[in-house]
Amino acid sequence: MRHRLLLWCSLLLCLPLLPSCSSYSPPDALAGMSREEVVARMGPPDMERRMDAGSRLEFPRGPYGKHTWFVYFDAAGRASRAEQVLTEQNFSRIDVGMTQDDVRQLLGRPGEAKALGRARGVVWSYRFENSFCNWFQVELSLQQKVRSAGYGQPPECQARDDRSDR
Repeated sequence: MRHRLLLWCSLLLCLPLLPSCSSYSPPDALAGMSREEVVARMGPPDMERRMDAGSRLEFPRGPYGKHTWFVYFDAAGRASRAEQVLTEQNFSRIDVGMTQDDVRQLLGRPGEAKALGRARGVVWSYRFENSFCNWFQVELSLQQKVRSAGYGQPPECQARDDRSDR
């Protein structure tokens, strides 16, 4: 009896959190929704970009989220598709010499940005869904051009590794 009561109390405590989870990713029936309907479901976008025949809303789920959703709208203002852009396929498209805006066009806003010492630029870090404790990092020069890009280990994993070494 006590075990059942504890289970019901736990479920009731989690119930208010369910609506917030539903806005994390685009709904399955996204196609045909208006911009206002999408924003009502997902919250305010980080950025809106004009595209060839429509627009795109960007929904980063950082700084600790592992997804960034791009929702595309046609010329009539209706959602046509949604895409999760923090993928290894997109990371492989980042090349030395690209501009910082080129990177934002592909990956959206970084989860974290850290200035490099001696005013050498900045490093953008993107957490993403993977089997390892990795994130993707882009080093930008003072001229806002990609100097290097690759995979690294986020601080929460380094701390965990440091504790396991003891």
